[in-house]
Amino acid sequence: MSVDISLYTLPNNQPIVALECDTAFKALTQKEKLYAHYLSQAAWNGGLIVLVQTSPESPLIFALLHKIYLAESVDELRAAATRANISEDEFTAFLVYSCGVFSNAGNYKAMGDTKIIPLLPKNAFETIMKASKAYKDNPTEIKNLWDNISNALYSLDGKLKSLGLGDKGITTYFSANCTKEDADRVNAFMEYKGLESYNARCFKTTVHNPENNSNIDVYEIRLASLETSDDPKITSSEETYKDAKFKITRGDYSKLMVPVVENLQKAKEYASNQTEKDMLDKYIDHFRTGSLDDHRNGSRLWIKDKGPAIETYIGFIETYRDPAGQRGEFEGFVAMVNREMSEKFATLVNRAEEFIPLLPWNKDFEKDVFLRPDFTSLDVLTFAGSGIPSGINIPNYDEIRQSEGFKNVSLGNVIPAHMKDIHSIAFLSESDQALMNSYRIPSFEVQVGLHELLGHGTGKLFKQIDSDSYNFDRDKVKNPLTKGSINKFFLKGETYDSKFGTMGSSYEECRAEAVGLYLSLNREVLSIFAHREQQADNIIYVNWLSLLWSGFAKALEMYQPATKTWLQAHAQARYVLLRVCLEAGEDFVKIVEIEKEKDKDLIMQVDRDKIFTVGKRAIGDFLLKLQVYKSMGDIELAKAMYDRYSEVSDNGEYPWLRWRDIVLSRKEPRKIFVQSNTFVDDSNNVILKNYESSFTGLIQSWVERFPSADTSQTLIELWNKDKHYFTTNN
Repeated sequence: MSVDISLYTLPNNQPIVALECDTAFKALTQKEKLYAHYLSQAAWNGGLIVLVQTSPESPLIFALLHKIYLAESVDELRAAATRANISEDEFTAFLVYSCGVFSNAGNYKAMGDTKIIPLLPKNAFETIMKASKAYKDNPTEIKNLWDNISNALYSLDGKLKSLGLGDKGITTYFSANCTKEDADRVNAFMEYKGLESYNARCFKTTVHNPENNSNIDVYEIRLASLETSDDPKITSSEETYKDAKFKITRGDYSKLMVPVVENLQKAKEYASNQTEKDMLDKYIDHFRTGSLDDHRNGSRLWIKDKGPAIETYIGFIETYRDPAGQRGEFEGFVAMVNREMSEKFATLVNRAEEFIPLLPWNKDFEKDVFLRPDFTSLDVLTFAGSGIPSGINIPNYDEIRQSEGFKNVSLGNVIPAHMKDIHSIAFLSESDQALMNSYRIPSFEVQVGLHELLGHGTGKLFKQIDSDSYNFDRDKVKNPLTKGSINKFFLKGETYDSKFGTMGSSYEECRAEAVGLYLSLNREVLSIFAHREQQADNIIYVNWLSLLWSGFAKALEMYQPATKTWLQAHAQARYVLLRVCLEAGEDFVKIVEIEKEKDKDLIMQVDRDKIFTVGKRAIGDFLLKLQVYKSMGDIELAKAMYDRYSEVSDNGEYPWLRWRDIVLSRKEPRKIFVQSNTFVDDSNNVILKNYESSFTGLIQSWVERFPSADTSQTLIELWNKDKHYFTTNN
């Protein structure tokens, strides 16, 4: 079967957009700017960990490109490439690929997890490399890097097309010899030990026992930390559990942790209060020792730091890319509060208890006490990781979110940057396109607010506390779907992540998106955002239209037919909601296939007059099921329902696979963001440097972010240390 290369390359017209933060940064005091600077340095240096987490070859690809651009400017490299008979298109493709690797923190897309390969021939890539000053100065070193990555750089063989486990894709969260069964074994062991895996990876070896002439699997669960020695409070010696051996070690990414800790210590000097200082102390201890409890306790302090001028969070956070759904990708962000929009979100928080009872479940399924969070709109200065979201609800630790609190942030300068220069919108009528262009940003602000606060922030998990005690009344609470007793719940030691596994992220995003749709119908909610009368009607319509359109026109890009897997949690969630609305019938949502002269087109239509009737009923009923199954930890019923709506096939009323081909033929490249850098001058003043929205500007930002060759050397050392885990079956 031939491979559609366009799915795995970035086009030469790849859009590059600057993430504007000038106004917010200039409003900071000198002390706040220094605090932001050192936090940013910690985040950026920690963000290099994502290269190691993405694919075996990503650290070396970054190292090669870093060395090339460190040795000379893009213009000088272009001149050398031209002399070597490289065309302008080939050189542009080289720059685009470089931008893709830098911005995605590796050679797999942050949105979709599909591989990125260069859009120029392999021999042209090699020619540019050999024409570079880096190669001329150190030919042996550069050639060695090339020899180690040249095949992987271009290969789309089998599972290499996307991230995953076993035959589903590539991962470095587990060694190459691990399967889903191995992941299940490790997850069971961690649950048995009462531990979570956010800052862990797993490496399997198989050893022979001569006493009984049998093999036994040994799993090393390695924690991320600066310190590498054993510590009985954190690590553990080898122990047997269910016919396998397990040991917990630490020291993963150790050298990359050094600048993280150093910069957090410097940031502490400029913290605005004792809570922030104590919080940073806990983060420092976490990155130094590998103790996840320290990060939990730092997160507890973080949620108590209300309304700071500089908001930040750092660590191993989101589990989207772990194929077992439990190990966190490193991310760190630093942002300035947007006071005007934050006031609207604060009002939403203050009135949240008015809106929570409007959700389709009763108070038994809601948290005993609404944990009033901080909810701010932020202008991002720094976001280090594989991608930049539009909103965040953290921390992700179950016990903190359920009983202590959380924070919501909307990344206000990300939303307009994503939607900049969009005029023509595929698969919509001209009138719907006009409405989307007018109201998409303000409607998305409403959706993000509801999604983060009243989506992720609501709903109770039924838990066993001890052998005969629970956090709910087993005699009185009834299942609203069956009218019977609650017969399932989270056993002691079980968490949402451990129970829902790989499905958990998408399922929870779907629940939060559904809450946003459902509550966006409330005019009191819209009035908080200053939307009234006809404008409010348009915001409601565009919010529903936009999300359902995304579930069609964007989500299908993220489905992998060969493995029948979804490559992005939010995409799957929105597709599921689209399927729910289509199933509601009554011509509420329609997708119409149109014959054209040379090909076919599709138009999606939403009947705005039926949103308050058919739409609200369909989403409300589905949302109730999502919540009941989540509260009870009923993974069996949740999975059966979610898998049914997630199916992409041509069997049935809608030819989804054929429509996916049409969607792919019209797809637009996702924007890449250029982020600013900060520097401290000789007078201890912080300078903000912006870069032009171009391939050259983005590359320059990364070279100036990491001006030392030591960065590349550290990544090469990490690759050498673990390469045997990803190239052999141990």
